[in-house]
Amino acid sequence: MTSLDSSFTGVLCPIVTPLDDGEVDEESLASLTQFILEGGVDGFFPCGTTGEFASLAPEQRSQVIDTVAETAGDASVIAGAAGTSVPETLERIAEAEAAGADAAAIVGPYFHTQNAAGGTQQYFEAVADESALPLYLYNIPMYVGDGIDAETVGALAEHDSIRGMKDTSGDLSYFLSVDRQTNEEFVLMQGFDTLLVPALRMGSNGGVHALGNVIPEVFAELLETADSERGADLQREAIAPLFELCAEYGFAPATKAALVHRDVIPTDEVKPPLVSLDEDTHEEIGEAVDRALSI
Repeated sequence: MTSLDSSFTGVLCPIVTPLDDGEVDEESLASLTQFILEGGVDGFFPCGTTGEFASLAPEQRSQVIDTVAETAGDASVIAGAAGTSVPETLERIAEAEAAGADAAAIVGPYFHTQNAAGGTQQYFEAVADESALPLYLYNIPMYVGDGIDAETVGALAEHDSIRGMKDTSGDLSYFLSVDRQTNEEFVLMQGFDTLLVPALRMGSNGGVHALGNVIPEVFAELLETADSERGADLQREAIAPLFELCAEYGFAPATKAALVHRDVIPTDEVKPPLVSLDEDTHEEIGEAVDRALSI
């Protein structure tokens, strides 16, 4: 396993956390990891948003990362290490390293969101100066409050420990601006499943996509066909409708419902405050999965 470099082109999966009565179902997690690998996805992003990191206890996060890293073989594992302070974030990075991750992904301070100019950059630099692992920025303004402006990303890209970024802003203009502001070694990954084709055509290294849990084979084909009409068809007809349902019903519950439909995991149990979806919604999601696989 290795952290990503500028030569990487591919898709990482922000893997869900299968649960059994509130505990991590390690057997199902290992089986899911293998399913995703066999589908052609290139690596993993455990303990991310779709993985319900915010609801997991520290020992559960370590369980998840350890299980994924052990099963992933040579595939890259970038573990979510989001925290609300520098010490907490560094502690989560250390947990990720001990559990076998190759790198860690960090978000801005998501409680103190009204920062003076330069505050966010100083925060990331303070973490990077002490980090035990290579780092990837995780820009997700819908949850953090403020995105990381492109100029700040450009400055942070010069830090030896900061290797790249996952952008889940959904803003292609911002994405292109970050690409212009950063050096050639910086790994830039798209976080919106519906924007992978345009991002790849703009020179992105790839993406981190929740639906890689469910339809990894579609993403593997899309990577090979992104410059063709077939790639556009897969993005528009296979991925977009399922992504819209996940956005409507919640990514963790909807992704787990889709995986139950494919008989990959046994239950769609989620941690509070999330709730599992009803039977009608399961049926709606299952139909979207079947359509995606038939495109």
